Amino acid sequence: MNSIWDSTVTVPTYPALHQNITVDAAVIGGGIAGLLIAYQLEKRGIHAVVLERDRIWGGQTHDTTAKITAQHGICYHPLIQNYGEEKAAQYAAANQAAIHEFRTLIQKGNIPCEWEEVPSYLYTTMDEALLEKEALAAARVGLDSRFTTDTSLPFPIKAALCFPGQAQFNPLLFLQALLPSLTIYEKTPVLSIEKQAVSVPGATVQARHIILACHYPFPRWPGFYFLRMHQERSYVLALREADQVDGMYYGIDSDGLSFRNSGSLLLLGGAGHRTGKRLDQNPYQQLWRQAQLLYPNCEQAARWSAQDCMPLDGIPYIGTFSPTRPNWYVATGFHKWGMTTSMAAAMILTGMILGEPPAYSGVFSPRRFSLKASKQNLKEDIRVSVKSLSRQFFTGPKKSVDDLLPGQAGIVRLGGRKVAAYRDESDRLYHISAKCPHLGCQLEWNPAERSWDCPCHGSRFDYTGKLLDSPAKSNVGGQS
Repeated sequence: MNSIWDSTVTVPTYPALHQNITVDAAVIGGGIAGLLIAYQLEKRGIHAVVLERDRIWGGQTHDTTAKITAQHGICYHPLIQNYGEEKAAQYAAANQAAIHEFRTLIQKGNIPCEWEEVPSYLYTTMDEALLEKEALAAARVGLDSRFTTDTSLPFPIKAALCFPGQAQFNPLLFLQALLPSLTIYEKTPVLSIEKQAVSVPGATVQARHIILACHYPFPRWPGFYFLRMHQERSYVLALREADQVDGMYYGIDSDGLSFRNSGSLLLLGGAGHRTGKRLDQNPYQQLWRQAQLLYPNCEQAARWSAQDCMPLDGIPYIGTFSPTRPNWYVATGFHKWGMTTSMAAAMILTGMILGEPPAYSGVFSPRRFSLKASKQNLKEDIRVSVKSLSRQFFTGPKKSVDDLLPGQAGIVRLGGRKVAAYRDESDRLYHISAKCPHLGCQLEWNPAERSWDCPCHGSRFDYTGKLLDSPAKSNVGGQS
C-alpha cells in the first residue's frame, strides 16, 4: 500500500550518527517540514543537521495528496470569529507566502516535480450557507474566490467556492532536488533533549537551536502537546480510467470526498476517522464502492493512507516550543494541510532564529489558547482518553485468544493477561501488550491496515508491535 510518489524516486541512503558533533541547529524529523526547515536555515548561513529516526520522508510526506493551497477547508470564517480579522489575515498571508516560495524554488532551480498551478475548490452537496460565510471571510483577509455551480465533479453539487492560483506537485521529486545541500543522519532516533544537547544512540549533538519537526513532538513536557492535539487517518485511492477534474476538490460535508489529478490518474480521498476509532467497515472498501459508483470502469492503481495531527483550534503550532525552552522550536499540528504549512513553518522558524520573524508568524504561536475555539475538541479529547484509560484499567476482555479465527484480531485473555492479539490467515498468532507505551491507553485494531492504534494520542503499531507512528517512542512488548 505504497503511494504513487514512492515509485517516482529512489530514496538515497544516509549514515547514522556515531560521533559527537556541534552545529548551529539540530532539526529532528526528516519529513518535508524538517527538510524544508534545514534547507531554509542553510540558505541563510545557519548550519543545520537533520536527525531522522528511520528513513527520510518515510512518514506522512510520502502519504500526502500533495496539495499546495491557502484554502484549508472552512477555516477563515471560524478564524475571524475566534481570533479576529488580523490573525485570520496572517494565516492567509503565511500560506500565500508558502505557495510563492514553492513556486520560486521550483522555477529558479528548474526542478521537474510535476508542478501544476490549478484552482482549488470547496464544494457541498447539501447547504451552501457555510460556503457563503467562507467566501465573505476570504475576501476580508485578501483571498480571491468565486462562487460556482459549474464543476467537473461526477455528481451534482449545491455550490462550490473556487480559489484560483493554487498548486499541486510530486513532493518527493521536489525534495530530491534539495537533498544535496543538506546534512542528514538516518537511523538516528533522538533519545532525549536537555537544554542544548540532543542525545542519540552513542552520540550527542550540541546545538544552539533545536527544532522538533517530527510530526508529533515526543517530549511530554514542557509544552504538553499531547493535551493539545489528536490524530486522524484518511485514505486515498489512485484510479485508472476515471474522468479527470479541472483542479483540486475538497468536500466540506461530513462524508465529503477529495479529488485531484496526478498525470492520467485520479486521486480519490476520504473515509477519514479519528486514529484508534473502532471501525464498522474497511475505509478502503468504503472508498472503492464510491469509486465504482462514480466511475464504473475504473481500476485501482494504488491505495494508501495518511495520518494528521489535529490541533484543538485548527491552527498549527509553529514557534518557540515552550517559554522555558527558548532555544527549542516546534512545527506540528498541520491539520491535514502539511505541504503548504511545512513551507510556512520553514520560513517562520528561520526568521525567528535569525531574529526576523515574519509579520504573519503570530497566529501560529504555540502559546495561544482560546477556550471558545478549542472547547468542542477539548471535550472530545478528554472523553476519548477517559474511555480508553478506563477500558485499559477497569474492563476485562470478553473473549479468550482461542476465540479468534484466522484473519481476526481483538483484545483478549491469554494466560490470565489482557493482550492485543491477531491471528493471521495461516493461523499464526501474534500478541502484544494491549497498552500503548506512550501514556497507557488501550489500543484498538484497524482492520484496513492490520495495525494497533491508540485512540488517545494516535500512536500506531503493526501487529508484531513495531512502532509505526509517534508520539510513542518504543515498540509494544510481548510479541509472539
